[in-house]
Amino acid sequence: MDFSHETIVTNENFPFKLFVFEGREGNYVREKHWHRSIEIFAVFEGGLTFLVNEKEYPLEAGEFMLVNSNEIHSVLSPKPNMTIVLQIPLALFADYFTDEQFIAFSHNTREQDDEFMQNLKALYQRYLERRTGYDFEMMALFYHLMYLLVSKYRKRDVNPKIVQHSKGLNRLSQITSYLKDNYTKEFSLEMLADIFGYSPSYISRMFQKYAKTNYMTYLQGIRLEYAFREMVNTENTISDIAMNNGFPNSKAFSKAFKAKYGIMPSEYRKGKI
Repeated sequence: MDFSHETIVTNENFPFKLFVFEGREGNYVREKHWHRSIEIFAVFEGGLTFLVNEKEYPLEAGEFMLVNSNEIHSVLSPKPNMTIVLQIPLALFADYFTDEQFIAFSHNTREQDDEFMQNLKALYQRYLERRTGYDFEMMALFYHLMYLLVSKYRKRDVNPKIVQHSKGLNRLSQITSYLKDNYTKEFSLEMLADIFGYSPSYISRMFQKYAKTNYMTYLQGIRLEYAFREMVNTENTISDIAMNNGFPNSKAFSKAFKAKYGIMPSEYRKGKI
């Protein structure tokens, strides 16, 4: 299986992640990956191509794609585009899970598509403007999108094979969700195995098979995402940021930061001033 697991960290103060697609300049490929969150790609300018479970979905301006939890997908973006991405943690849909703790949404066109696109566009505009009370308006728009998802796009009949495949990925998803909720704590593979009732070797194999990495590298990736956000949004020292986000010291944080971003945290901050 040649695909990886994506770590998703929500925007600060909001229960979702909202951003402009990183392939907006074109000549970009996002290789096969999966995640536990529900993901919406909404194209407002240009176009791109989605591949979900090996099936191709070309998207043009005015169209969007719904990606379900644990669906293996990739994105081809050969030309410039303006695409807004909304990622929603699966747990927010818990009240609508089936008896198998599963929920899925349809890729098919609906008459509510225009309404959905306009709400998502407004959500992103409010996020950029950040006027007084924007957070309340954003949550109102977000919950309306949630309403449309569960009332208009939710699948009622799902192939049992899809449910079974999802359960296989869910085993790792439960572990990665736990790490995301407890990323500031110290962990060993043995501790993680005790918590979930698996052997250390089984957990190690799950990470290598589905996430294409080991658990410690994955955990460090989560810590780095949160540390980066704290560095951008606060004036805390590099040492404090490292300690606040589970790194043993600033040296370990700086090493991980440079490996991902190609620059030291202190140099990045100087460039932002």
